[in-house]
Amino acid sequence: MKKIKITNILLAFLLCFPLHFLYDKFPNLITSIISPVNESIWEHMKLLFTSIIVIGIIEKIYYIIKKKENNNLLFINFISALISIPIFLIIFFPIYYIIGENFVITIIIMLISIAISVIIPSYFLHISNLRLDKITITFILIIYIIFGYLTYNPPQIDLFYDTNSSTYGISK
Repeated sequence: MKKIKITNILLAFLLCFPLHFLYDKFPNLITSIISPVNESIWEHMKLLFTSIIVIGIIEKIYYIIKKKENNNLLFINFISALISIPIFLIIFFPIYYIIGENFVITIIIMLISIAISVIIPSYFLHISNLRLDKITITFILIIYIIFGYLTYNPPQIDLFYDTNSSTYGISK
């Protein structure tokens, strides 16, 4: 289990890089919801969430193919993806306000956030035999609806502000 979690952390982290450019290469409604449309801090939270969800789905498929028990796996990965956002922001903002934007530090914070968010919920994987897949898929869809709404209707606050283009949300 430890090797799988370490692999998941590394794969989720590496998946962030192609996801970062997905909307630029394939601009459409779907890619605007799952990957950043600008350089705002908020838009990059999609990277964390989507990368962990994708790796979680791959892990779920792996366990299904191997016919291994995985009742809470999708739910645990959803929780991991969800908590990665506040973990990143809690670490990122104090550093950002002290030293400003730094690409290397941001990447390191992203890796740390993924690691923490993947490791903590995995301790609760075997708590019960509840079958949470259907409700988890519903929660994931709700999060993506929120991402989509905020991409096209961002609040005019710093979290959603793209300092490169001096805009909020998607360029129209």
